[in-house]
Amino acid sequence: MRGRAARRRVAVPGRVASPPVMGRSGYPPAMARRRRWVIGWPVRLALLVVIVVANVIGAGVVLVLAAFVLPSGAIEDPVTVRVVNMVAFGGYLLLAIVVGGVWGALRFRMRLTGDPVTEQRREHRRVLYGPLRLTTVQAVLWLAAVLLFGGLNAQYSWRLALQVGETTLVGGIVVCALSYLLSERILRRTTGRVLADQPPRRRVLPGVVVRSLLFWALGTAVFVVGLLLSAISALAYGDVPATQLAVIILSVGGTGLIVGGLVTAGAARAVADPVNAVRRAMRTVERGDFSARVTVNDGTELGQLQSGFNTMVAGLAERERIRDLFGRQVGHDVARAAAAADEVRLGGEVRPVAVLFVDLVGSTGLAVQRPAEEVVELLNRFFGLVVEVVEEHGGWINKFMGDAALAVFGAPAAHPDAAGGALAAGRELAARLRAELPEIDAGVGVSAGDAVAGNVGDVRRYEYTVIGDPVNEAARLTELAKSVPGGVVASGTAVGLAGGDEGDRWEVGAATVLRGRDDGTHLAVPRAADRAADRATSG
Repeated sequence: MRGRAARRRVAVPGRVASPPVMGRSGYPPAMARRRRWVIGWPVRLALLVVIVVANVIGAGVVLVLAAFVLPSGAIEDPVTVRVVNMVAFGGYLLLAIVVGGVWGALRFRMRLTGDPVTEQRREHRRVLYGPLRLTTVQAVLWLAAVLLFGGLNAQYSWRLALQVGETTLVGGIVVCALSYLLSERILRRTTGRVLADQPPRRRVLPGVVVRSLLFWALGTAVFVVGLLLSAISALAYGDVPATQLAVIILSVGGTGLIVGGLVTAGAARAVADPVNAVRRAMRTVERGDFSARVTVNDGTELGQLQSGFNTMVAGLAERERIRDLFGRQVGHDVARAAAAADEVRLGGEVRPVAVLFVDLVGSTGLAVQRPAEEVVELLNRFFGLVVEVVEEHGGWINKFMGDAALAVFGAPAAHPDAAGGALAAGRELAARLRAELPEIDAGVGVSAGDAVAGNVGDVRRYEYTVIGDPVNEAARLTELAKSVPGGVVASGTAVGLAGGDEGDRWEVGAATVLRGRDDGTHLAVPRAADRAADRATSG
């Protein structure tokens, strides 16, 4: 009756159904019961194999030492005691493998809550603390073995029980240390995956110093303690022959050397591997490759080192990108000079420079006759050619002005032959424009002389530029060059200042008073033979 009433209530139109029953986690019970692995089955299998092998070998060493090497004192029936211990050893070993395998695997299962943030935090904790969780499982099983075999042998001899318990405890400590190192190494890739999105901001595991001291104590000091206990037992009871004492020292000491070496090597590799990864990545960065990154796979200071390196390289890459963009805007020479300066200084200095000015003919008509996209594409091709030629001859583009460009040779970086470089660039540019961009006409003017070069503006916004008579003269020569065959005109002063044989490639004519100037300027154009050679080269 109650069920039918409930069904009728659900079926009533317009009535809102009751919300699902929530569990203690705040989510539906079905969701709360779902679980998933935080590591894949290959990693689980590798962990199982490594830890089982380490524990079996450790248990075997403990058995040999306790049963055949260490003194047991007077026992009424040593054969029966040994058989009982052997049977108990085999049974407990099988039980511990099964229990430890299942229990250890369950330490890497996580209950789903439906909250991605909570699940990610839990996954991080289970992976980062995974080696410690597995070591805790083994420590519990070894401690149970200490109690079991100590109690089992107490009925025969308290001395035997104490000796077996001490040996089992030492063996468990060493096996736990080795298992921690091995499991940590196996989980490195998984740790790197979970820390990729959220690197450690603080240390979440024991630091390098604490871990090094701890592994020394677990891998080496415990065997020294074992030898000390054997010596105390021999002195206390006085029934250990010299030969047996020598065997004890050789057995325990040899085992300590081997195991201590393995533990020390593992601890050293755990520190050295992340450092070496950072060192290799630093070499890559030194070669100019800012894409280098290291995998963050450690929860100690080493993980913070790895994360800090990645952050530093990302900052360097961003800085390099900004510097490259800055260099593209103002010129790489200007960018380097600005970066090298201790502070921004307005003003300039008088320097001998050469100036190349290039301007399109009829650009207004182009803008009217063609779509804007075509005009922009044509201007980009034009300016691309200008930049290429100017930089090949050691100059830099000071500024683009609509459909014109101003190039400077000799500032801010010194040029061995500023006038010669500007003249050679002017000849080659005029020839290549005719050959590669025949649909446009341009005039090229070249001048040289002393000008003021420096920062102009305000400390909040300034630019590096060149101001002086050569700039004005080059602009006027460009106007004249638009109507001259070949499209390039230089001043006689620039030809006279040119070094090498560049001056011989120009023919200097009569002086002409340019617009806006009082004094006459001797005009120079490339010789006919050089114009023909330039046309042949550009073709």
